[in-house]
Formats: sequence, structure tokens, C-alpha cells
Amino acid sequence: MAEAEGESLESWLNKATNPSNRQEDWEYIIGFCDQINKELEGPQIAVRLLAHKIQSPQEWEAVQALTVLEACMKNCGRRFHNEVGKFRFLNELIKVVSPKYLGDRVSEKVKTKVIELLYSWTLALPEESKIKDAYHMLKRQGIVQSDPLIPVDRTLIPSPPPRPKNPVFDDEEKSKLLAKLLKSKNPDDLQEANKLIKSMVKEVSGPWALGWRSR
Repeated sequence: MAEAEGESLESWLNKATNPSNRQEDWEYIIGFCDQINKELEGPQIAVRLLAHKIQSPQEWEAVQALTVLEACMKNCGRRFHNEVGKFRFLNELIKVVSPKYLGDRVSEKVKTKVIELLYSWTLALPEESKIKDAYHMLKRQGIVQSDPLIPVDRTLIPSPPPRPKNPVFDDEEKSKLLAKLLKSKNPDDLQEANKLIKSMVKEVSGPWALGWRSR
């Protein structure tokens, strides 16, 4: 990842939401998530930066920021969930969809995505009561007419970028191979098993495996 050392959260986010991006840049989205997890005050800083980007007058920048937010909710654990579940951040999301604030100036695409995310979090994070309160308030005010129809994978189930084609092994094949190697009395096979275990552990601890470990 280019220039990974010393990158600030703001720098990662600027690259992840750059209006000149032709498509969502998962290298920088994941870099932003990783940086949040490294910093003591990462979640607090991140939500402030995200709120500003989500309210951007440029639709594509705002849409990318919402994608980053969704990725953070999946990969940055309970500390990040707690920050999103505070009135301070939720009010910034409400401003995007409320006609009293920015709602009349924000595109339907951005408003729809905000509502979908809020609803998905009410399903996936029932312990974050303020999120549910905010969503129900939008319904009472008529801003949300009915619950969005969202696919199951939007409710905080990790959805990583497409895997490389033709991987050498999938998880099931690795497990079978590992079992075979461990049964062997050949020292070379046991050494190979040790390498395979290390590679599997490395995969599990990658950025897309972090989301629900704290729950």
C-alpha cells in the first residue's frame, strides 16, 4: 500500500473519498479502517471526519464516505459502534436527510443510503439504543415512510472486495490438507502444516475479520 507509513486518518479518508475516484478505492477504505484500529482515539476522530465528508455537496464524495462508514462499522468493532451510536454523530446523519437542515439540498441517492444504514444498524446493533431512537424519530417525522428493503448482507455482515480468481485453496480445502499433513509422520509434512497454520491465522486476523470479534 503506497505511502502507508505515517498516513493520518484524514489523509486516508481524503484518498478514500476523492471525488476524482472512478470507483470505490478499497485500498484506502481498508487503510482508513486499519488506522482507526491502531489509534487510541481513532473512532472519535474518524466519526468527526466522516460527518464532514457525508455532508459534502458533491454526491460522489458523500456516497464514498457512506461506503467508508459502512466498512468501519463492519471492521472497527465496538469502540467505533459506540461513537456512531452517540447523539453527536447521529445528529449529523439526521441533518443529511431532514428538510430542516440539508435534506432539500442532498441527493436522493445519499439520503436513501443514510436511511438504509441507520435501519440496518437497528437490526444488527440493538444494544446501540440511540441509533434506534434516531431512526424511529425519522419515522415519526415522516422522513422515513417505511422500512427500506435491504439485502441481508447489508446488516453488518462483512462484504469484502471480490476475492482473486482461482485461489490456490478455499478454506475447506485448506482444512482438509491441514488434517492430512498433521496425521503424517514425515517431518517435512509437519513443517508444511506449521506454515499452513500460520497462513490461515494471518488471513483470519486480516482487516475483514475484525468486525465482530468484539461482540
